[in-house]
Amino acid sequence: MNINKLTTTLTAFGIAVFFSTSAFAQSQDRQERREPPTFEELLEKMDTDEDGKLSKNEAKGRLKKAFEKIDADEDGFITEEEFKKAPRPERRPKRQ
Repeated sequence: MNINKLTTTLTAFGIAVFFSTSAFAQSQDRQERREPPTFEELLEKMDTDEDGKLSKNEAKGRLKKAFEKIDADEDGFITEEEFKKAPRPERRPKRQ
């Protein structure tokens, strides 16, 4: 009987440790993602024709939605200079 209690206690403890470390790892990932991507990172992900600038067809997500605001010279491309001068998106309200 004592072995069953010990096994149950150790199993419950192991599960608790597993879930707490998993939750901590997820919160660390969220903190890392708060930093906006650099222009180089966006080029790596989106610049399919590798011309060093992003067209509206290549842009995705928030970048695509704000494309006209960022494309200051209205040539249909976002360059690194335009990206650096772009207005930063408003932060989303924190979830509770």
